[in-house]
Amino acid sequence: MGKTETEIQTRVDLDIPWNIVVWDDPVNLMSYVVYVLEKVFSYNRSLATKLMLEVHNQGKSLVATEEREQAELHLQQLHSYGLQATLRRSE
Repeated sequence: MGKTETEIQTRVDLDIPWNIVVWDDPVNLMSYVVYVLEKVFSYNRSLATKLMLEVHNQGKSLVATEEREQAELHLQQLHSYGLQATLRRSE
């Protein structure tokens, strides 16, 4: 039996890369943001610091691009650490 158009579209939507954006906030220390990025994404200190500085200086940073399911998991983890982050469909 073939897949319906809705099933195919749903699968395509899940496969499209999703961007995780972390936003600047007045609450979290810069060192804490570095720690969270290292913990959640297994980034090294240098990359985590670079991304944190983008958040601090530009107000936001694209920290990862992943398939939707993985992106949603990482987004939930960032929220659990108290960071402001959103998910956006990659273009």
